[in-house]
Amino acid sequence: MDRRQFIGCTSAASLGLFLPASSQASDIRKRRFHVCLNSDVLEQEPDLIQIVKKAGIDTVWLPGFFYGYWPYPMAKIQAARRKIEQAGMAVGMATIPLGHPGDSLGSKDGDFPLTPPAHWRAAMKSDGSQYVGTSLHKPATSENAEAVGKLYKEGFSEIFLDDDFRLAIGPGQIGGCYCQDHAKRFLQKYGYKEPKWEELLGNVRQRSLTALLNDWINFTCDELTSSFRAQQKMMGDGKLGIMVMYLGAEKAGIRLTDYSDALFRVGELMFDDKSFGRVKGKTDELFSALMHRRFTSPELAYSETTAYPANSLSALNIAAKLVVSTIADVRNTMFMSGLTPFPSSHWETIGPAMKIQSDIHQKLAGHIPRGLFKHYWGEYSRKVGDDKPNSLFLASGVPFEVTDKPAQDGWTFLSNYDAKAVQDKKLISNGTVFVHRSDVSDTIAGAESIDESLDALFAFKQRNIHLLKNIPYVKENLPVVCAWYPTAQSVLLWNLSEESKSMTLLYKDAQREVTIPGLGSRVIEGLV
Repeated sequence: MDRRQFIGCTSAASLGLFLPASSQASDIRKRRFHVCLNSDVLEQEPDLIQIVKKAGIDTVWLPGFFYGYWPYPMAKIQAARRKIEQAGMAVGMATIPLGHPGDSLGSKDGDFPLTPPAHWRAAMKSDGSQYVGTSLHKPATSENAEAVGKLYKEGFSEIFLDDDFRLAIGPGQIGGCYCQDHAKRFLQKYGYKEPKWEELLGNVRQRSLTALLNDWINFTCDELTSSFRAQQKMMGDGKLGIMVMYLGAEKAGIRLTDYSDALFRVGELMFDDKSFGRVKGKTDELFSALMHRRFTSPELAYSETTAYPANSLSALNIAAKLVVSTIADVRNTMFMSGLTPFPSSHWETIGPAMKIQSDIHQKLAGHIPRGLFKHYWGEYSRKVGDDKPNSLFLASGVPFEVTDKPAQDGWTFLSNYDAKAVQDKKLISNGTVFVHRSDVSDTIAGAESIDESLDALFAFKQRNIHLLKNIPYVKENLPVVCAWYPTAQSVLLWNLSEESKSMTLLYKDAQREVTIPGLGSRVIEGLV
């Protein structure tokens, strides 16, 4: 991997986004669109600025500090900024505070290292092995804070701490650095004796949410939040934001409530056609965005609309990703593709899709989806889960709503770890019927056991159609998201098939026939 490939990798999979004050308008309900490019690209492809502007881009984001290094001279960054502003767009700035762990940063090439400098210590996994990135040994925080301060003085009043600003290697990992120094500090802070450390490691291996493991998670979250606050202090009256990875939460050191007033990028994962092309890939992506929106306002929320490598996600799939933000009411969309921009022809598809989703979003912004199928991601999932959501119900054609605790009605679909919380009597229904996958080891009294498959979900839907009398739903057994906004008297239908589908929306005594192109969406209004 050479220097340019490295910058492309980190830019693609990680550069964050924020909405600079200069690009804000009085209408906070308006959807805004951003793209991540670097200064080399803008020199090599001078027409690109006008291409993205014509498509509807509001803000271009530039990379700054990379975990101990400045890959671009400040003069080059400022020159790129001037070009963007002269074209009538705002400029964003991002840093990559800690770097990627694992093979993606496992070697060096030329004069640009792919790992933090030697005086930054590596992290240690719970099994004793080491890796680089996502570690907060000294002086990572102080050097990042210095970099943030420098960027702020250079005129960047809003900065985003991007991927990887977390303390876990990736989704589903119980993070933190398990080195001797961290072990000593943890044991001293909570008054534990040394034998408790081996007990903690056992809890991590078993993913058992004991009081001991909960203390470790809080210890890790405190460390990451403290780093964020130290960098935030360097911003004066500016704003600092955090990128949150796919289903990122407390087990990765990200105590989501600590960032509710910060610029907040919701986590996605499906960066290529293979992953996003599956129905389950789309519902997992939507599930993550909906979960993160529990912890931030729509105006502060940003997407992670990424293709990596740049040509790995078709223009149609990139356009389809825009619907995720519409449904979740994420007001800011960021396009990313690394050093290599999307193929120019992509914007011929993406641009019109941006306009369509912006118009739809304007109608639905501020309205909340409601329904009898409940989206829930609980404490066990956030702290010890494997980040495999029970999400396919979102494709059943039945309306859903997001809850932060068990509801009083409907059916609440649980991950295997939240099902374990029910078994442990740490999660109790308020009236909703819990639904868990059929591979959960023990039966749960009063709960439904359903395979996470479209056939099983459609059969479940048909068995309970009599309970949907006053709720709109899609009659046919088709993979479609049905988001119902009763306060807007509207339904958004998202066709998850790649082929055009005709379907019937039933509501009370009326029905609406609609045909939706492959991966397209439609709003049906006037549902009273």
